[in-house]
Amino acid sequence: MKIPKSILIDPDNNKAYAAFAVAVSVFAFAYSTNFGQILILAYYLVWLPLLFVDYRRFARDVSSAWLPLLFAAYVCLSLFWSQAAGTSARAGLQYFSHILCAYIAARTISTRTLVLGSLIGIFIVLLYSLKVGAYALDTIDGTTNFVGAFGSKNQIGFFASLGIFFCLAFLVFYRRNWLSFIWTAPIILLSVYMLAIAHSATSVASLPAVIGVVALLTMSKVLSRRYRRVLFVVGATALVGGVVAALNLGLLDVVLGIFGKDSTLTGRTYLWEQGWEAAQQRPLLGYGYAAYWIQGFADPERLWAEFYISTRTGFHFHNTYIETLVELGFVGVTMLALIILRSFYGHVSKVVFGDWSADSVVLAGAVGLMLIRSFFEVEILGPYFMASFIVYYGLFKLRPVPVARARRAYAPVQDDKAANGGMPARV
Repeated sequence: MKIPKSILIDPDNNKAYAAFAVAVSVFAFAYSTNFGQILILAYYLVWLPLLFVDYRRFARDVSSAWLPLLFAAYVCLSLFWSQAAGTSARAGLQYFSHILCAYIAARTISTRTLVLGSLIGIFIVLLYSLKVGAYALDTIDGTTNFVGAFGSKNQIGFFASLGIFFCLAFLVFYRRNWLSFIWTAPIILLSVYMLAIAHSATSVASLPAVIGVVALLTMSKVLSRRYRRVLFVVGATALVGGVVAALNLGLLDVVLGIFGKDSTLTGRTYLWEQGWEAAQQRPLLGYGYAAYWIQGFADPERLWAEFYISTRTGFHFHNTYIETLVELGFVGVTMLALIILRSFYGHVSKVVFGDWSADSVVLAGAVGLMLIRSFFEVEILGPYFMASFIVYYGLFKLRPVPVARARRAYAPVQDDKAANGGMPARV
């Protein structure tokens, strides 16, 4: 059967397939550890074959993606100095392919479709966790929390908070009729409920901050560019001032106390200290990508024992930058930090200094959520995470395919249409 190209790779016509692909990806990101390689294979199958539909679409302006490509190459090359070369090689190829899928998504689907597909996927993810209904002991703070089908309350809290954010974004920026309020209602209600019972402080605290940023960017639409810049400077100054005040006046302890935590973040600061000490042994290049938490090595074995991780797998330093510093050294953490900041600031600057765009506001909020979480979780460094997918998608969306060049690229398709008696070109 022949399928029109447009329903696969044209953002204006591929809404059904793209939403399906995003929903499959979200479910794979959530439960690949539960269902195994079948979900990862499904994730690859919805994105990688699009390369062969029209390779020219993805080859154009690929040089604009030099920073993530350089980082992916560095990750893969870390096998040459890794203390576990086989692990680094396999994980490096997985991370590269994950970035490639995000690149394909950015070139083929619109931001609205990303939000729509994510909402469908998140709803299915939360429903499945509600069905499983598992609770687990958090070894870091010693509490028992709802984790559903996940191994961590922070993961279910992440998908719940992302569900709330995307529901609000869809209703504010992308709804087309009153039916949007009806079908998004179950998603936002389930997300709020799951966020409440998960008791994830990181997810609860990061959501209002991001909604505040998006609200400011949204209100800036009515301002001229000059006043948008003033608003940006005032907002950034207020944010920095608020952080400094929280650190010096004890407000941080008050906020943490609301979530039942203390200034040590119930063990996280100890992990950060251990990560910093480990990084001093190999400060420039690190231990190798995914090569620190390896069974048989003394330091990870000690930390697993101290935090009662009987499986001796799946642990990290609860900070993206410390984890990256340990695995990839100063070189790696610098590149990853630039990627995250570029993705976030790129969309903020498009709103503040350029033409106001709803897509840029939504992506600034989504990447901003990942930026806040990066100080407490390690989700952008690894493959098959929703956080890293969104960050790279946002980064690649900063340079859309030029319309005129895209039309020239599809000129042969139009010729084929004429040659086929008015029927559309097919693949």
